[in-house]
Amino acid sequence: MKIFRLFLALSVVATLSFAGGKELAVQLGLNASSKAITQWEKVFEKDKKMAKYGIDKLSDADKTALKKYLTSHAADSDHPEAAGI
Repeated sequence: MKIFRLFLALSVVATLSFAGGKELAVQLGLNASSKAITQWEKVFEKDKKMAKYGIDKLSDADKTALKKYLTSHAADSDHPEAAGI
C-alpha cells in the first residue's frame, strides 16, 4: 500500500511538473476568460494574489506557462477561452 501511495504521489508531481498552461489552469480551477489580460498580469505581480489561486506553489517555468496561457486566452484577448471547450 505504501508503494502505491508513493507511486501516486510521484505521478501527481510529475503531471504538475510537465503540465502545460492549459492543464495547470484546469488543475487550479482557473478560467482564462474570467479576467482581462491586465488583470491576469496583476495576479502574477503580487505573491498574495498568486497564493489566492495556488499559483505560488508552482515552479517558475510553470508560472510562466500558466501566465502565457491565461493572458493569451483572457476575456479581451484575440483568442478568448470559450466555455465548455
